[in-house]
Amino acid sequence: MRPGPRNLITDVAGLAVGNASDAALRSGTTVLTAARPFAASVHVMGGAPGSRDTDLLAPDKLVGQVDALVLSGGSAFGLAACDGVMAGLRAAGRGFAVGAARVPIVPGAIIFDLLNGGDKGWTDNPYPVLGRAALSAASPDFAIGSLGAGTGATTARDKGGLGSASAVLEDGTTIGALVVVNALGQATVGDGPHFWAAPWELSGEFGGLGLPRDFRGAAEPAPVKRPGEATTIAIVATDARMDKPALLRLATAAQDGMARALVPSHTPFDGDLIFALSTNARPLADPVAGPFLLGHAAACVLARAIARGIHAATAAPGDLQPCWGVRLGMRSGGQ
Repeated sequence: MRPGPRNLITDVAGLAVGNASDAALRSGTTVLTAARPFAASVHVMGGAPGSRDTDLLAPDKLVGQVDALVLSGGSAFGLAACDGVMAGLRAAGRGFAVGAARVPIVPGAIIFDLLNGGDKGWTDNPYPVLGRAALSAASPDFAIGSLGAGTGATTARDKGGLGSASAVLEDGTTIGALVVVNALGQATVGDGPHFWAAPWELSGEFGGLGLPRDFRGAAEPAPVKRPGEATTIAIVATDARMDKPALLRLATAAQDGMARALVPSHTPFDGDLIFALSTNARPLADPVAGPFLLGHAAACVLARAIARGIHAATAAPGDLQPCWGVRLGMRSGGQ
């Protein structure tokens, strides 16, 4: 297993990701789309999720493919980002055909970032505009860290962020992850710089620090956010041919990546949710071993994406939390 050329979810050929941020609002939106509709499913393990149109991703539901997936800040207000994405897709002639009508299928999920110090005194909901702007910005190349839906994200200790990573398996299959880290738990061990995800790191992508010699995983953490304030939302994607039941299984396996990278995770106060999608570009070489390996790879790549999002976070005026690099003196403020 090795990182793809970009080490982004868009190493799965055909995918594009766009970010839109509002510095004053201290929030933003991230959109994943593709030139053609794609199969998708979802799995929720957190106790406080916020989502839109996720029921239709169940294996027994009519709609087999979606046009885009949205990750957004803004709590329930942020679900309106899907409206902006739908408007942009409709203008492009995209959508599920019902007679002469076309309805873009755009499931979404949100994080709570309403108490992060940004200006939330708006009158008109800003998220439809952010959603359409993120769709317009969609590209195979995109930045991670403090932008898009990760603009105002936080964790128990450090500033959160938008992360992504990819892996190419020995048989050539590609899998990637995109994540917004806004967890009740933390991505690092104690007060130090070491990431819980260190055992799965590839090519020193988040510092190559490994685990501390004396790390203790048995500490009893206390919640530092109130119920409903924490969520980590993610997308895992592959080019392997998978239907909705198989994608549900893939999203379920990917939840292990959260548990590897965030301590604690899947709490009653988090809304942890993972979408899984396939571009169906490659047949599975082995129908038995393929899904098994992809589930393992999904957990590994998501753990790496979480650490990369925290590692890439940058400081901004008015931050309520330090970013990882500034707190540890590894990066100057504002970079």
